[in-house]
Amino acid sequence: MALQCGIVGLPNVGKSTLFNCLSNAKAQSANFPFCTIEPNVGVITVPDPRLNELARLVNPQRIVPNTVEIVDIAGLVKGASKGEGLGNKFLANIRETDAILHVLRCFDDDNITHVDGSVDPIRDKEIIDTELQLKDLETVESRILKVKKQAQTGGDKLAALQCSVYERIQAALLKGENARTVTFDSKDEEKIASELYLLTAKPVLYVCNVDEGSAVTGNSYVEQVKEAVAAENAHILVVAAKIESEIAELETYEERQMFLNEIGLEESGVSRLIRAAYALLNLETYFTAGVQEVRAWPYVKGWKAPQCAGVIHTDFEKGFIRAEVIKYDDYIKFGSESAVKEAGKMSVEGKEYVVQDGDIMHFRFNV
Repeated sequence: MALQCGIVGLPNVGKSTLFNCLSNAKAQSANFPFCTIEPNVGVITVPDPRLNELARLVNPQRIVPNTVEIVDIAGLVKGASKGEGLGNKFLANIRETDAILHVLRCFDDDNITHVDGSVDPIRDKEIIDTELQLKDLETVESRILKVKKQAQTGGDKLAALQCSVYERIQAALLKGENARTVTFDSKDEEKIASELYLLTAKPVLYVCNVDEGSAVTGNSYVEQVKEAVAAENAHILVVAAKIESEIAELETYEERQMFLNEIGLEESGVSRLIRAAYALLNLETYFTAGVQEVRAWPYVKGWKAPQCAGVIHTDFEKGFIRAEVIKYDDYIKFGSESAVKEAGKMSVEGKEYVVQDGDIMHFRFNV
C-alpha cells in the first residue's frame, strides 16, 4: 500500500524545511529510518509505541514498522493552472498523491521574504486553492459536455446521475469552494465523484508553520486559519519548522527529548506530522507478532478481515478461512500469545469481522 502525501505551499513558507526534517532520521528515534526514492520523495516510518511494546515481549529477529511516502512538491505560484512557472508539472505531481499536506506560513521574519510581500496565511491558502479549483473546473466542465447530451436525449439514467453530480461540484468550484466540501446522498453519487480524481477532493491537512514562541499554543495566524477552514473536512497541525531543524541536529534521542521538554512539547512536530499524514490517508494498523518478526500492517479503516489479510499477500485474501484475533491491551496484559489463549481472550473471527486498530492477527487460509 504505497500511499503518498504531497507537501504543497507557496515558495518560502517552510515546506522544504519540513521535508528536510522528515528526511533526517535523527529527528525520530533510531527505530524510524528514512529513505529516498528520488530527490523529492521520502519513505518515512510511522512512529507507533505499540510496535516497540510488542517487540519487547516477543523479542523477534526483526521489527517492521508502517511507512508513508511524502512528496515535496515545488512551490506553486499564481497561474499554475494555466501552466505558469512549472504549473503543469506541479499539478500533475499533486494529482498522483492520495492526500495533501498544505504548509502555511504563520510566522513573522524580516529575513525571510514572502513571495507576495507580506505574511497572510489566508491569502496564501486561497492562492493555492484557486489554482487547484481552476484545474478541477476544467476537468468537471469537460465531463459535463460529454454526458449532458446523453442525459437529455438518450434517456441514459447513469448519464443523468453523472451530470447531476458534476453540476453540483461545478457550482461549488464556481463559488470558490473545494470539491471536498460537497456531500452526496448515495454511494453511487460518491463513486461518480471519486472517479473524477479531483485535486480539491483530496483530504487535506493544513500545517501551520509558526515561530518558536508559538510552537505549543499557536498564534493569531493559526486562529485565522482555523476559522477559514472550519467549513472544510480538514484538520490543522501546528509545527515550528525552525525548531524541528534544531532537533534534527541533536545527536541522541535523550538530547532531543530534553530539548522538547524545555520548550513544553511532549514529542516533535515531525512525529505528529507523520502520524497525522497516516490518519489523513484513512489508515489504521494491525499487527502480526512472532519470533521471526513483529510487524505493523496498514489497512483502510472499516476493512474486513479478508481484505486486511490481502495486505500481506493476495493468496491470504483469496483463500481466507478465519482470523485469530488478540486485542493489543490483552496481549500487553498477559504478556504472550500462549498466556492470552489460556485466559480465553483470543477470538476466532470470520469473513465479516471488521478489523480494529491495534488488533494482533493470525490468518488461516487455504489456496
